[in-house]
Amino acid sequence: MLAEVTALLACRPGGIYVDGTVGGGGHAAAILEASAPEGRLIGLDRDPEAIGRAGETLKPFGERFELHQENFDRIAEVLAERGIPAVDGIVLDLGVSLDQLESSGRGFSFRREEPLDMRMDPRSQQTAADLLARLSEEELARLFREFGEERHARRIAHAVVRARARRPLETTTDLVQLVYAAIPGAGRSRLHPATRVFMALRIAVNRELERLASFLDRLPGVLRPGGRVCILSFHSLEDRIVKHRLRDLSGRRETPGPLRLLTRRVLRPRPEEIAANPLARSARLRAAERI
Repeated sequence: MLAEVTALLACRPGGIYVDGTVGGGGHAAAILEASAPEGRLIGLDRDPEAIGRAGETLKPFGERFELHQENFDRIAEVLAERGIPAVDGIVLDLGVSLDQLESSGRGFSFRREEPLDMRMDPRSQQTAADLLARLSEEELARLFREFGEERHARRIAHAVVRARARRPLETTTDLVQLVYAAIPGAGRSRLHPATRVFMALRIAVNRELERLASFLDRLPGVLRPGGRVCILSFHSLEDRIVKHRLRDLSGRRETPGPLRLLTRRVLRPRPEEIAANPLARSARLRAAERI
C-alpha cells in the first residue's frame, strides 16, 4: 500500500519523518523521494539484518537518512537524543518481512526446519523454544488462544507439555509435527494448521502487542501539529488495538482529542496489488493527524 501510505502522510520538502519498521527500506525510499530535496528520515528496526538491507536501499539518498537498531516504542528517546522535539510523519508496517520468513534462519516460518528462535532482535534473551519449555500448560493454552486465536489451544498446549517431558522442542519441524498430531483433521483446511501457533509465539517472544500499545500512548507527543501517522497491521489483534486507540485519541465532537482520524474506515489493498503481491491481502491501513 505504498501509494496510499505516501498520500496519507502528505510528505513535504524539508519534513522530518520516521519509518519505525524500516525493513528493506521501501516505504522509507518513497518518503525520501516525496520529501525531496531536503526531507529527512529516521529509520528504526529491531532486526540488524533489516538495518543492513535498508542501508543499501537508501544509499542514493546520501545523508538525508539515518538508521538505528531500535524498536518503534522507543521513538521518543531516539528523537530526544537527536534534539528533535517532534516529527512530520510516522509510518509503521507491522508485518513480518519476506526476508525474515525466507532467509533469517530464526524460525519465523513453519515451511523449513530452523531453530525455534523467533526473536526479531537477536539481543533479546527469550526465544520461542524457551517459552515452550518454561510456560505451564494453562499459560501455553492462554497464549495460543489470545495471541493466535487458536480454537484448539488447550489441546496443543497439552501436547506440548507431554512432548517436552520426553525431549525439548527445539526446531520448527518439532512444533509443526506436534500441531499436526494434536489437531483433529489437520491439513484439511487451506490455512496451515501451525499458522496460529507460530503467530502466537512470535507475538509473545517479541512483545509485539505490548510495544504497539506503548507506542500509541506516546504518539501525540512525538507528532507536530499537522503531523501524520500511518499504521499497517496484518491481523485482527493488532488492528483492534490501533483502531480503538486512535479512536480514543481523536476524542468526541464535544471534547476533541489530540488526533483527527484520516481513515474513518480501514483501508485495504487494491485488487491489482493483491494480484501482484499475495502477501498484501491481509494488510489493513489506518491513519490519523495531530491537531
